[in-house]
Amino acid sequence: MTREPKKISMKVVPRLSQYYRIIYDRDSKDMVSSNDLSVATGFTAAQVRKDLTYFGQFGYPGKGYNVGELKGSLKRILGLDRRWRVAIIGTGNLGMALLGYRGFREQGFEIVAAFDFDKRKTGRVINGVKVFDIGQLRRVLEKNGINMALLTIPRNSAQNTADELVKCGIKAILNFAPVNLKLPSGVKARNIDMSMELESLSFLSVQNGEQE
Repeated sequence: MTREPKKISMKVVPRLSQYYRIIYDRDSKDMVSSNDLSVATGFTAAQVRKDLTYFGQFGYPGKGYNVGELKGSLKRILGLDRRWRVAIIGTGNLGMALLGYRGFREQGFEIVAAFDFDKRKTGRVINGVKVFDIGQLRRVLEKNGINMALLTIPRNSAQNTADELVKCGIKAILNFAPVNLKLPSGVKARNIDMSMELESLSFLSVQNGEQE
């Protein structure tokens, strides 16, 4: 039995995603322990148990977690028990790459439309997804019941475009532009700055080199 948490740190969510991926292809009748998840992720067994306890009581003393039950609970907690209809804004190199990624659909994310400011790109169909002119944003979003957007556009266009998405009723935005968006409290956003990720990686590499 699970319960909805009152307030959970966002740091927990990537760990839950890792647990889900580890058990995704396992037989639902199998059992998995916190030690198994610890070995697979590098987190401590205590951390695994703490993360899951936030959401209710899981597992059986001395046996671990039933894979089928844990998979179902994690799927619900992560919102993967429903279909998310997604739009990609920007069909440059990154947008094109995301349009070609087939793994989204397997996890419940269906890309149903793409948009671009460049009229030379509109009207094309890429991997089954039509590219629309950005001026058709509201009409296409409403017609297709889109509830999530991925921003893969330059930083100088990101905020205005995000504002338009909010006006169209979008409540979830994954932003790849290197800028922190200012959005209403009811809109959830995640910022993916690849330069910052590379900087973090270079920092870790330098620190590792100094310790050797």
